Amino acid sequence: MILYFKRAFQDIRTNRFLNAVTIIIMSLSVLIVSTLLLFFLNTNDYMNSWKKGIKIIAYLKPDIEETNIVDIKNKIHVLYGVAEAKFMSKEEAMGRLREQMKRQSSLLDGLKENPLPDAFEIRLTEQFPNSERIENLAVQIESFPEIDDVEYGRKWIGRFVKLFDLFRLTGYAMSSIFFMAAVFIVANTIRLVIYSRREEIEIMRLVGATDQFIKTPFYIEAVIQGALGGIIGLAALFAAYMYISTNVEYGLSFDLLNVRFLSLRLSGTIILCSMFVGWLGCFIALRQFLKE
Repeated sequence: MILYFKRAFQDIRTNRFLNAVTIIIMSLSVLIVSTLLLFFLNTNDYMNSWKKGIKIIAYLKPDIEETNIVDIKNKIHVLYGVAEAKFMSKEEAMGRLREQMKRQSSLLDGLKENPLPDAFEIRLTEQFPNSERIENLAVQIESFPEIDDVEYGRKWIGRFVKLFDLFRLTGYAMSSIFFMAAVFIVANTIRLVIYSRREEIEIMRLVGATDQFIKTPFYIEAVIQGALGGIIGLAALFAAYMYISTNVEYGLSFDLLNVRFLSLRLSGTIILCSMFVGWLGCFIALRQFLKE
């Protein structure tokens, strides 16, 4: 094994330019794919957090008696997916509206009567949020004779989910393209190194060297390229992450900026995948050369 590693490092030193180009391309591929992965992980966290905060507002018809409110609450509470149903009177709704408007709350002083209806604020269970399930639940609640209207941001939920699915599909496509590009570049780099040493390899085969003896240093070289490309790509992503996280505007909401980096386990998996890409490219190049 020591001999194999010596030959691999010797090839790297001899073909510095080719190896440098290969490592740079692989690091760029890892950087782009890891950036997409980081985006998806944090977006998924935000979506889960956002879904937990989704509430259905059920507006009651006017002149509902107070004795019926408890019955309505019980009917809503037994529905599948409902964690809590809280009654909100029109006076409480007006107080919330004044708090939200703050400086413009004086505009409400001229109202002769409260135009807001009584309503139920319905919080969903954590496992329940799903656009189709929410819509089905909203339809069930709206079917109650005491309910006048139901609001839960139907359009925004559908658009956001579709947009996220589109980004996910784009990420898969780009990851596949960069994977194939990295394999192609590694294969061509190894092929050029092999052709530069073809006379030496032919002599080794004539004196009885096995294919395993010839191929192993090239595999080690390709795996080293993949490991270096993965480490450099992740290091560049981490540097960009630290720069952005330490130079954000402090006036923005902290919750919106709570971005997490890739875990050590996931980072290690990315490096292993990069090493596999190097090995696969070397395998393709050697297979073609040895057939020739």
